[in-house]
Amino acid sequence: MSDKTNEEAYTAGTSSVAFVTTPDKASAKKLAHGIIERKLAACVNIIPQIESIYMWEDKVNEDNEYLMMIKTRTTRIDELSKFVRENHPYSVAEVITLPIQSGNLPYLNWITQTVPEKAEVKD
Repeated sequence: MSDKTNEEAYTAGTSSVAFVTTPDKASAKKLAHGIIERKLAACVNIIPQIESIYMWEDKVNEDNEYLMMIKTRTTRIDELSKFVRENHPYSVAEVITLPIQSGNLPYLNWITQTVPEKAEVKD
């Protein structure tokens, strides 16, 4: 007996997760709202209180930051990165992405249904 559903199969890499760090909750929320309002992503999780240790201008730095975990279509990564760069408080914003290979099919379908493949043209 097979379980037939109307769900389409997911193609690995169709969606991606982008990671962005911010210095505070306010800037993370502002970016998240802008990203969602522009349909650049289906969901943004804001994870508080991460500790980052990194090299910057030949000096080891240690800061508390917020991590944004952004779920989007892979085809929209360039637009997402551009939006973050233009609206981020850091001079060099972290935007790194990983393709989603597999997961809960209804959730993955929701991402592709929520985020248009291309930017919507406004009149």
